[in-house]
Amino acid sequence: MSGSHGGRRRKKHPEHEEHENHERWLVSYADMMTLLLVLFVVLFAMSQVDKDKFAALASGLSEAFGAPVQAITGPGTSADASILPALDAAVDIQIPAAPSAQESIDSSVAEQTAAEAQAQFDSLDGVREQIDAALTAAGYAGAARYEIDERGLVVHIVSDPVLFDAESAVLLPQGRAILEAIAPAVATLPNQLDIEGHANHLAVTPGGPWPSNWELSGARASTVVRYLAGTGVPETRMAATGYSSTRPMVPESDDGAITLNRRVDIVVLSTASAEANELLPGLQAGASTTPAEGGNP
Repeated sequence: MSGSHGGRRRKKHPEHEEHENHERWLVSYADMMTLLLVLFVVLFAMSQVDKDKFAALASGLSEAFGAPVQAITGPGTSADASILPALDAAVDIQIPAAPSAQESIDSSVAEQTAAEAQAQFDSLDGVREQIDAALTAAGYAGAARYEIDERGLVVHIVSDPVLFDAESAVLLPQGRAILEAIAPAVATLPNQLDIEGHANHLAVTPGGPWPSNWELSGARASTVVRYLAGTGVPETRMAATGYSSTRPMVPESDDGAITLNRRVDIVVLSTASAEANELLPGLQAGASTTPAEGGNP
């Protein structure tokens, strides 16, 4: 018969049920016991403190954070009950805080700034002495008042009746003599010069040559710049500005306000840094003289 062999069906073996492992809990139990063992080993290691090593650690922490490190037992506990029995129950490790790097840098910068300010003040005060000596030699002692502020050396020259007549921007003979005396002391300096014209609080005459004190103060400053340039002071080192009556030297209520506030200031600008310039006013004590007072209003 056909297909006698091909048609035979092979017997199907029954599948055996997978054997279930009932001891798997032992693995979890072993892991838990291992973790507990590690925990107790760590706790034991933490309880054994080397006194020298702890002192070294405390020193390192103090240097890093800048504060003393203390390790003391709590109140009511004994040395035996302390977690740090090797430290004799109470250890107070006082390590002076080391200054931080930023504090050292700030201190060094402050010292350098103070030294720079003092050197600049001495230089400006030397210029003041030269100008004052020149004015005295020319017969105009007391014609200027001196001040050292954050800008530099300010030479206040009262314009009435020394430099200009009232409501005039034409230099008087004594004004030219004063500027000629001052010019040699400032001509060779490296400093820039600001020439500032100032007016008092009195208004100009209506219909006069000047619309206001702004034009008058600016013209007086420009006149001084031109004259100093003619005596040899480089024009590139000078600037002229008029301030009208906005920057009085004394209050309007002062008896000398009309005379003192009508002035021209020659400002020898400081060459120091801005930080050093801020210290100049504090070094200025005793560096001013009494100005001459005029009579015209």
